[in-house]
Amino acid sequence: MNRSLLIATLCLAALAATSSLAGDIATARSQVRSTESTPLQRSHSSRASDWGLTEQEWSRFEEIQAGPRGFWSPNLDPLTALGVEAHSDQERRRYAQLQVKLEAQRAERELAYQHAYDAAWARLYPDLLPVQGLGGPAADSTPGARRLALFVEEQCPACTTEAQRLQRQETEFDLYLVGSQGKDDRVRAWARQAGIDPTRVQRRQITLNHDRGQWLGLGAQGPLPALFQQVQGQWQRLQ
Repeated sequence: MNRSLLIATLCLAALAATSSLAGDIATARSQVRSTESTPLQRSHSSRASDWGLTEQEWSRFEEIQAGPRGFWSPNLDPLTALGVEAHSDQERRRYAQLQVKLEAQRAERELAYQHAYDAAWARLYPDLLPVQGLGGPAADSTPGARRLALFVEEQCPACTTEAQRLQRQETEFDLYLVGSQGKDDRVRAWARQAGIDPTRVQRRQITLNHDRGQWLGLGAQGPLPALFQQVQGQWQRLQ
């Protein structure tokens, strides 16, 4: 083999090896990206166990959500779906009992965290009134609770008078500032001028909230202040 042909052959072999190596690297990178972008798939057994269910019951839940119930109530949790579509009173009681236990555990954990949050706020920002965030619930959602909601606005002497009246009576209530535009400073300023007790706010006996559209959502009319009470899931205006 002459020298020129040998050099050409060696170059082609090197080029082929380089191309193969580059292809292997690209394939490996693609596999890594695919693995990173694929969410961890949990088994039926694991997901069923989270809700106190058997694998058969989990499969039944998936069948229910694949049918008409999935269109009527697409976001039902497994226990509610199984309870609503139960075949017998015994099944219905079982799912109701499981759900009550889970919700009690959830409430206990959330309450423990809320206490830790309140303690941290009082320790880190003792002079700053906490305002409920735009995404979280303000009032106590415990079944049977009849907490009051007071809607107020700025430049409203009657609103200030009503808030002070409720505070003097040591009533627990959630205060909503209509038109706050999501600005915490405006809510805090209103509370300060109304003489809202910071200690009661830190203990969540009184909460300070942005309106978040609740006032319009209630379909209420007339001047503020407006006092509401939730009874059996329905808001009733008291004044």
